[in-house]
Amino acid sequence: MNESVKKTIRIGGASGFWGDSSVGAPQLVRQGKVDYLVFDYLAELTMSILAAARLRKPELGYATDFVTVTMKSLLREIVDRGIRVVSNAGGMNPQGCADAIAALAAEQGLSVKIAVVEGDDVMPLLPALREEGVRDMQKGHPLPDKVLSANAYLGALPIKAALDAGAQIVVTGRCVDSAVTLGVLMHEFGWQSDEYDRLAQASLAGHVIECGCQATGGLHTDWDKVPDWANIGYPIVECSADGSFVVSKPPGTGGLVSTATVGEQVLYEIGDPGAYLLPDVTCDFTQVQLEQIAPNQVHVSGARGRAPGNGYKVCATFVEGFRCNAQLTIIGIDAAAKARRTGEALIERTRKLFADNGWGDYTRTHIEVLGAESFYGPHAATQQVREVVLWVSVMHPEKAALELFAREVAAPGTSWSPGTTGVGGRPSPGPSIRQCAFLVDKARVQPSVLIDGNRFAVDIPAGAMREPAPSAGPQAMPVHARPVDSATNVIEVPLVRLAYGRSGDKGDISNIGLIARRPDYLPVLRAEVTAERVKEWLGHLVQGQVSRFDLPGFDAMNFVCESALDGGGMASLRNDSLGKGMAQILLSMPVRVHKDLIGS
Repeated sequence: MNESVKKTIRIGGASGFWGDSSVGAPQLVRQGKVDYLVFDYLAELTMSILAAARLRKPELGYATDFVTVTMKSLLREIVDRGIRVVSNAGGMNPQGCADAIAALAAEQGLSVKIAVVEGDDVMPLLPALREEGVRDMQKGHPLPDKVLSANAYLGALPIKAALDAGAQIVVTGRCVDSAVTLGVLMHEFGWQSDEYDRLAQASLAGHVIECGCQATGGLHTDWDKVPDWANIGYPIVECSADGSFVVSKPPGTGGLVSTATVGEQVLYEIGDPGAYLLPDVTCDFTQVQLEQIAPNQVHVSGARGRAPGNGYKVCATFVEGFRCNAQLTIIGIDAAAKARRTGEALIERTRKLFADNGWGDYTRTHIEVLGAESFYGPHAATQQVREVVLWVSVMHPEKAALELFAREVAAPGTSWSPGTTGVGGRPSPGPSIRQCAFLVDKARVQPSVLIDGNRFAVDIPAGAMREPAPSAGPQAMPVHARPVDSATNVIEVPLVRLAYGRSGDKGDISNIGLIARRPDYLPVLRAEVTAERVKEWLGHLVQGQVSRFDLPGFDAMNFVCESALDGGGMASLRNDSLGKGMAQILLSMPVRVHKDLIGS
């Protein structure tokens, strides 16, 4: 038998975002027995942050913590143990990141072969794309005139090529989060670019570990059943040549690896699970199977793949005025009412001051009362709280106007409501960096690899002529379809009694995934939790359409809620701009169920 068929490859997911804990990489290096470490730093929001950093200092634009914290402390151990590293920490400046690692290695007397994946920067294409009328994928807006950055989501083939060339550390710019794992497995198992089922499985493995501890009990619905948060284990996937894999964590660590924790992560931000579009493969996750094979070990199989589309998704950032976020703590009887009046008065006062200075009105304003369930809208249980945080977020074309706003934020402490105190110092206005996303033909983008001073191009298959249609469309059922009658044994319970839930963002789209706690709960969920009911329950937040997609492989469903996040990311003025709380709000929705099915 071929050795590649018999072997397995252990890959540790050491980072879920830029700002993740520094405990992951040491844990995986010293306890995980991993062959590879992969790091994901580049959330869509992070690209905006890196764009802002590069505005201040052109030599920045990459995830500096990867170099100054992780590599500085672990590089020698990584080299000694023969672990290879793949990271998208390069952000908007992968060469700068690689140079910093090379300097660090030299300081430590280490010889390390570093490769840089280039080609994701598509800024030179923008004039032509603008003339061609390319528009934003979600909103249909034309491309902005003044773009700070535009980066294509590259796939796994350049990473595979870098590893094939002998790289010990691969630094990429913008690439698909899961590609850092797929590139490793294509290199190790020699998979070809048209082995779509294997590519889909490997992409799913990358998806499971790309968010760090979200696969090992982080953000789990049953958070109280997850042990030892302080020492939570980071995820490991042990992958076989057929693409199947086992999810685990280092021995002796906290956290939990179960079909529920892994399933929640499988659902995270996937849109249509029958057509999860990646540059290397179009994935179908609808028949994914999860099996608990041992404590803290889950076997994952069943992903299927087909040809990808012929385009790369591009994330562009641009500046649109300035923004400022302010917070005040309000204590005492009627705290919520006092906070809301304070926020309204602050905006009213500063509007008058703007007019006195010859400035126009705010572009946008937003007030939230945190602690009074303002995010629940009409479903708030109470406004009668005695301690809240006032959140006021504003935008304006002029920075000077928001500097005035920032000065006025402290004034309520002596002017208006009793019990008003501060949260931190004076807020600082900054550029409002926004994003738009569009498609560009793969033929117009040329990825390359730079290693040992040599640069070589990486050929990319063209893909299908158009983006593939979903394999299974959204499921629609009547709003009032119920699997129960009006008998006396029918009760109402919160949805959380029947399901696990996880939510996240894609721009201005919120994804909410649900998994039935037991297979016999699934018919109830399908009948009670329709797209229409979700739209109704979340109507104070979701302005667009809601679609439901079923994943019968592990008794799950995913809701795609459009125009749900006030623009999403750095465009949103909400405190929860990434929709992390959307599933929690939905899980409080009442559903009808037979008492004998769920118990009293």
